[in-house]
Amino acid sequence: MKHDTVLNQLAEVLESRKQAPADSSYVAKLYANGLDSILKKVGEEATETVMAAKDGDKDKIVYEVADLWFHTLVLLAQQNLHPDDVLNELARRFGMSGLVEKANRHS
Repeated sequence: MKHDTVLNQLAEVLESRKQAPADSSYVAKLYANGLDSILKKVGEEATETVMAAKDGDKDKIVYEVADLWFHTLVLLAQQNLHPDDVLNELARRFGMSGLVEKANRHS
């Protein structure tokens, strides 16, 4: 399966969970618990990703990054954003020096 297809399919599922009863799925429960609950999970997964990287365990890094991406996608959906919004921003930055991009944020 193409990776962009996986991303779009996941975005569709996450969007559909917004209307689901809280007890019907993990994601529906996250939505029902609100933004702070989602942000807490993003923070936890970011920390677990850092710890896996510090340990140097490549399999665990992949596993934790997958969790981080997943919860970040939940956050995007909760904010009525789509993964394409992030991909478009990355495309905009492509070929631009990271130093220039960062400097432009402060101007």
